[in-house]
Amino acid sequence: MAGEQSLARIEPRRMAQPAPAGPRVLTPREKAAVIVRFLLAEGAEIPLSRLPDHLQASLTEQMSHMRLVDRQTLAQVVEDFLGELEQVGLAFPGGIEAALSVMGGHISANAASRLRRLAGASAKADPWDRLTALPAERLLPVLEEESTEIAAVMLSKLPVAKSAELLGKLPGDRARRVAYAVSLTGNVDPETVRRIGLSLASQLDALPPKAFETGPVERVGAILNVSPAQTREEVLRGLEAQDAGFAEQVRKAIFTFVHLPTRLSPRDVPKVIRILEQPVLITALAAAQSDSGTAAAAEFLLSNMSQRMAQGLREEMTARGKVKEKDAEEAMTAVITAIRQLEGAGELLLIRDDD
Repeated sequence: MAGEQSLARIEPRRMAQPAPAGPRVLTPREKAAVIVRFLLAEGAEIPLSRLPDHLQASLTEQMSHMRLVDRQTLAQVVEDFLGELEQVGLAFPGGIEAALSVMGGHISANAASRLRRLAGASAKADPWDRLTALPAERLLPVLEEESTEIAAVMLSKLPVAKSAELLGKLPGDRARRVAYAVSLTGNVDPETVRRIGLSLASQLDALPPKAFETGPVERVGAILNVSPAQTREEVLRGLEAQDAGFAEQVRKAIFTFVHLPTRLSPRDVPKVIRILEQPVLITALAAAQSDSGTAAAAEFLLSNMSQRMAQGLREEMTARGKVKEKDAEEAMTAVITAIRQLEGAGELLLIRDDD
C-alpha cells in the first residue's frame, strides 16, 4: 500500500513536466558532431582521416562535450543538413594539392610552387599530404640523400604501396639499412614526424621546376637517332673522350634501324608497316639489305609480315636497284620516326636492354 502511494505521488509529477517547446539551437560545431555521430551509429563509413588534423581534433573534442540530444533536435539537424546538400551546385576540391590538380596546365609552375610553399608554412597543414601526392620519382632522390633514420620515417609515413615502390628502387645495401631503421621508429612522437615532413616538403618545394620532361641521356639519344650515321659516330666518339659513362648511357638510349631485331617486338611489325608509305619502306629495305650491318634488320621486318606482302616487297626492292646513301638514311630515319610515334601514342612498347 505504501508503494502504491509513492507511485501515485510520483506519477502526477511526471505527467506535470512540460513538453519540449521545440528543437534546441545548436552551434555549427555541435551540428557537425550530431551528424557524424548519427552517421556512425547507422554504420556509415566516413573518411574523417582525410580532414586536417586540427579539424579531426576539434570534432572529437566537441563530441566529448555532447551528452543527450532529443529526437526533435536530431530531426531538425538532419533536415537542415539534407537541405544544405540539396542546395549544393558545385563542389571544390579540398587541400592545395587537389586544387592544383584541377588547375594543372592553367597556372604557371612558379605560381604552383609558391602556393605549395605557403600551404606548407601553415601551422594547420599536414606536410605528409603533400608528400604522399608526389610521384615516386620526385621522392626517390630525397630518400637516397637523407639519413637512414629520416628515410625510415619517410617510408613509415607514406602509403605501403608507394613505400614498397621506393624501397625497390634503392640499392640493396641502402634498402636493407633503411628497412632495419624502420624497426627503430616505434617511439618517434607525432610532432617530430610532422617536423620531418615539413622539412622534406620545403626541400622538395625549393627545387626549381624542370624545363625538360626527359633527362639529358634521353634527349641526346633522341637527337642522335635521327642524325646521319657519320655525325652520330663522331659525336659519340667525342662524348667518350669527355665522359665515357655518359657516352655509354647515350649509346644504350640510341635506337636506329640496326637495332630493330632486338628492340622491336615481332608482333608490332605490322603496325609499323601500316603507317609507312610503301616507297619509303621499299627504299629502306632495299638499302638495308645491301649492307651487312643492316641486312638482319631488313630480314626481321620481312619475316614478320604476311608472306604475300613480303614477296611483293622483295620484288619491288629488286626493281628499286641501288639506293643513294642520302635516300637510304632518310628512309631508315622515317621507319624509326614511325616507331617512335607509335611508342608515344602507347600503341607499342620497345624492348629495353634489361628486358
